[in-house]
Amino acid sequence: MGLMRTVSGTVASRLARTALARFVLRKAGTRALSLLPEGALIPLRRDGLEPVAELDRIREQAPITKLPIPFAVNIWLVTGHAENKRVLADTTSFSNDYTHLGELVGAQDQNPGGLGFADPPDHTRLRKLLTPEFTMRRLSRLGPRIDAIVAGCLDRMATSPDPVDLVEHFALPIPSLTICELLGVPYSDRDEFQRLAVARFDLFSGAGASIGAISESLVYLEGVVKAQRADPGDGLLGMIIREHGDQVDDKELAGLADGILTGGFETTASMLALGALMLLRDPATGTLIRTDDAAIGPFVEELLRYLTVVQVAFPRFARRDLEISGAHISAGDVVVCSLSAANRDDALVGGEPAFDPARLPTQHMAFGHGAHRCIGAELARMELRAAYPALIRRFPDLRLAIPESELRFRKTSIVYGVEEIPVTTR
Repeated sequence: MGLMRTVSGTVASRLARTALARFVLRKAGTRALSLLPEGALIPLRRDGLEPVAELDRIREQAPITKLPIPFAVNIWLVTGHAENKRVLADTTSFSNDYTHLGELVGAQDQNPGGLGFADPPDHTRLRKLLTPEFTMRRLSRLGPRIDAIVAGCLDRMATSPDPVDLVEHFALPIPSLTICELLGVPYSDRDEFQRLAVARFDLFSGAGASIGAISESLVYLEGVVKAQRADPGDGLLGMIIREHGDQVDDKELAGLADGILTGGFETTASMLALGALMLLRDPATGTLIRTDDAAIGPFVEELLRYLTVVQVAFPRFARRDLEISGAHISAGDVVVCSLSAANRDDALVGGEPAFDPARLPTQHMAFGHGAHRCIGAELARMELRAAYPALIRRFPDLRLAIPESELRFRKTSIVYGVEEIPVTTR
């Protein structure tokens, strides 16, 4: 499907390193993942678009359970909706600080920076730098540009011979162009960034390769930041440098850029691809989105809940001994929140987890929760709301070019997705 297949997510690589921990660092090859107990991989497994049934059974038995991982550390899996909210909102009892993970995996000097691995007050300070640019008022200026990006992708699809790969021509370029537009990063640099990104995403690559890719990426982005500091542009990086340049150094700003670019790229690309597949599966929903603007918002929210492409949140490290829903968590234990399990909890969906485009909006956790909730949530929504109706209106006869059973989904992945979606447009 071309070069753009090789994309990844910072969330994926960083959480993968937590899950594999010392075990992977000692055996950092393609065999490492296969040596883990199957039960440890359940939060990352799916059956098509559905989480594996065992994940539901785990949640029904207990909303917090210990993963069967042969490390000298306890790793807890949180599957209940209420319990996920409690853990993710509690920055007093749980820490995101990279120091804990660095010590666990022996990579103390490889802190990637950014929001995901920072605690207050550093997290609060850094997030305040970004928040103004991610309000709906400030993001609204990107609306016309997003529409133009979507239209340009569809134009290229229309002139490409069938079958066309929706992942390559639709799902990947839309967020890539949008994020580069937001940051002020030259889109011409995307090939280099994607090369650096590939090692982050594949859990079979080993933690050493993941850490190396992040380090290279940060070096690259520090160069971008230095160029922006010398001549600030109109994007987010230029804005921060002009307004807060003395409050953030180049390394911190590169870490923020890395988190935004990779976190907002791969996750939205996966959503666009899998959401398009849902439209192909259900012509009635496609007709609804094509003809009723009021249906687009609820459709997107239900897709976010149902697909939950970021399957687990950043790891939390317990600061103290505590008990949650009968689970006795000790200081130093690792806690992993399953967002996909939380979004299928009966407490959220009333026993009806199947996709329902008419469902009233829920308090889903597709973007996480609490202080670390995805800062780019509204930008992602803008892209999804623009892209889906434009696709189905431009190509009303869009259909899969192969049986759905032949699609290749990621087998074990933090950010879930599909490798390619060949379609015919005519």
